[in-house]
Amino acid sequence: MKLPVAAGLRVMDRDLGDQVQFGSRLKEFMENLAHPEHMDFPVPARLAPILRDYQKQGYLWMKTLASYRFGGILADDMGLGKTLQSITYIVSELQAIREHKQPVMIAAPASLIYNWKNELEKFAPELTTVIVDGSKPDRLRMIREHHAVDVLITSYPLLRMDADMYSERHFHTFIMDEAQAFKNYATQTAHAVKAINARHRFALTGTPIENSLEELWSIFDVVFPELFQGRKAFNELSREAIARRIRPFLLRRVKADVLAELPEKIESLHTSELLTEQKKLYVAFLAKLRAETVKHLSEKQFDKNRIKILAGLTRLRQLCCHPGLFVEGYQGSSAKFEQLMELIEESRSAGKRVLLFSQFTEMLGIIGRELGAQGIPFFYLDGQTPGQERVEMCQRFNEGERDFFLISLKAGGTGLNLTGADTVILYDLWWNPAVEDQAASRAHRMGQKNVVQVIRLVSRGTVEDKMYELQQRKKNLIEEVIQPGQESSSTLSEEEIREILAI
Repeated sequence: MKLPVAAGLRVMDRDLGDQVQFGSRLKEFMENLAHPEHMDFPVPARLAPILRDYQKQGYLWMKTLASYRFGGILADDMGLGKTLQSITYIVSELQAIREHKQPVMIAAPASLIYNWKNELEKFAPELTTVIVDGSKPDRLRMIREHHAVDVLITSYPLLRMDADMYSERHFHTFIMDEAQAFKNYATQTAHAVKAINARHRFALTGTPIENSLEELWSIFDVVFPELFQGRKAFNELSREAIARRIRPFLLRRVKADVLAELPEKIESLHTSELLTEQKKLYVAFLAKLRAETVKHLSEKQFDKNRIKILAGLTRLRQLCCHPGLFVEGYQGSSAKFEQLMELIEESRSAGKRVLLFSQFTEMLGIIGRELGAQGIPFFYLDGQTPGQERVEMCQRFNEGERDFFLISLKAGGTGLNLTGADTVILYDLWWNPAVEDQAASRAHRMGQKNVVQVIRLVSRGTVEDKMYELQQRKKNLIEEVIQPGQESSSTLSEEEIREILAI
């Protein structure tokens, strides 16, 4: 009996002794994936001098998978050039794209669509590229005329809204950037990307797993659904079996693998003690939250009140950042804020160029007002900043116009290239360390010529201390599946909330 390659891979997971003989096609495929450099896929002449060796390997991996009509996940660490490798692949397929009048479609978070256009124009000016945005009639017109362009770019929110418009369109390749956007298989985004008709599919993400293995299945269900026979079958596999099966279809290189081509990154933790007035507010709210949480836990109401408990934890974190985020009319200061201003002064004296991240835009506002009062110029980016303006600000920062860039963690943690910076300050922590790693990688990426210092600010003896401990334990399920031997991560559970609140 002959089986397709995907089915053959599933059979390989079983111990069937001599009952099954694997054909030459499967063996050839595995050999080609292990050594894509043996495949006859020339690197586009314009891009060949630009690509690092590992990026050429990534391009050849994409070409090899595409030649077998398989999809894959390019999961290189943040800053290693997933965008450039993808553009190289697109350029190599240009003849087929135009011959069949089937463009490449790129979906990305709304904040990154102009960044994609900018990179395409920079590295592949021969490509005609269109961003699908504007009014619904405008978007419909662009989609209907898609055969006249080489690359169509849209955002995940607009893709969800325009899903019906794409139903009869066919694309050469569908590239999904920051693929963790559809890590939950039940979301509208996951349904929308799965419905796109494309000959080839590639997902790009530096964090294919953030909290659970099922996130990895959700991405593979979009790019290569035949690899696993549904979610139930996936969940029944051991982690070793999953790691073995995905190996040909997930390519991940971390910075340590290409360290010779990247400058050093130094990470440090700076702690501070809450100020007296700040500590009084913190202790009072902590006691209130503990009492409420104990009540919910004793009444078996944890799941029902999870959002309320998490909101309380957010309040505690805001008190650590600056009580002014929580207490109306607060006139005092904050230990962490004073520590930050000292770091900023040190950075100015040393000629450093700084990216400052916070998840609270109100906190960025407080910092920005102080910088303004001191006559320190800075750029500011949050979720309200238009895409084109983001690209322009990044270019101006990298050219040295200003030395400080205040950025909302969730709005600017992915996709931006800010190699003009040599210092990254994470003002407050995030539950998932992958989000912080993405923020740090805005500076620590290809093109960086300096040592990058990443500084995390933590208030000692507070919920932030507990968060940091949780982060260290949560580093990272991805290593267990893709690089076996590490501890798995976990979501924020009842037990962890008990630990954070010391109850």
